[in-house]
Amino acid sequence: MLGPHVVGQRVVVRRLVRGETGPTGGPALTDLLGTCLSWADGACVVQPEDGPAVSIALADIVSGKPVPPRPSPRLRVTPGEAQRRALALFPDLEPEPLGEWLLRHSPASTARRANSVLAFGPAGVEDAFDRVVAWYAARTGRPIAAVPADSDEDAYFRGRGWVAESNDADTLFQLAGVAQARRGLRGVDVPEDAAYDEVDSLLTVRLGERASGVAAYADDWVGFRGIHVEPVHRRQGLGLAVMAALLEWGAERGATTAYLQVLGDNAPAIAMYERLGFVTHHAYRYLAPVTSA
Repeated sequence: MLGPHVVGQRVVVRRLVRGETGPTGGPALTDLLGTCLSWADGACVVQPEDGPAVSIALADIVSGKPVPPRPSPRLRVTPGEAQRRALALFPDLEPEPLGEWLLRHSPASTARRANSVLAFGPAGVEDAFDRVVAWYAARTGRPIAAVPADSDEDAYFRGRGWVAESNDADTLFQLAGVAQARRGLRGVDVPEDAAYDEVDSLLTVRLGERASGVAAYADDWVGFRGIHVEPVHRRQGLGLAVMAALLEWGAERGATTAYLQVLGDNAPAIAMYERLGFVTHHAYRYLAPVTSA
């Protein structure tokens, strides 16, 4: 499974260690994981993920194979951690832990992300459900749960009679590298009438009355919400212009990861974000008790 065709690929190579004996008295073997830099002149050169490149004589290779690329560090973040990072978009949020869940309420925002229990994983609290209902009854009057799509938490709330909170599709939490997203915006100019309103780590950009968007920066992540273009001004590149302004602001503060959330059936927005390198990290949905007619 190894040969010149694996140059440039991530591989694992099992090789002999000359001059050493293995635990059973036979030849010593070791595995090396890294990217194959070359396969020529009787040797395979592998660049490990840490340390200098290693040249392995082809005669010493016992076995090996290509392996999938290492996932980007940002994609190895758990859905729950990604969601908690996104709380920066609502600086007035009043969160309260409930075991491993997080009760969220914003006095200033009606967004579901700011007024729902973040139920990603087991709560670890026996009376979690009753406490969720009581907590929101005292604040918003109607509890809402944000749960991973088709998860145990989804089944937990549905088993207690909760249903989809609206007819919306699942929400997609998407991530991209800031550098990659900015490359996708090359050639996109921010209009001269762009207005910037920055408060602490939150920025609102407005292009007159035509388009607007909000960004938040925290812990080298920059997130976006409320990217909106008035219907009469759509298909003029204004959404990309807003993203360009917000991304530049985040990059200036040292952000390396960008995130946003979009409804799964919003094809035009998803296409725009894919152009910038955003990929779906996880999908989730909102559940709520059945309301009376």
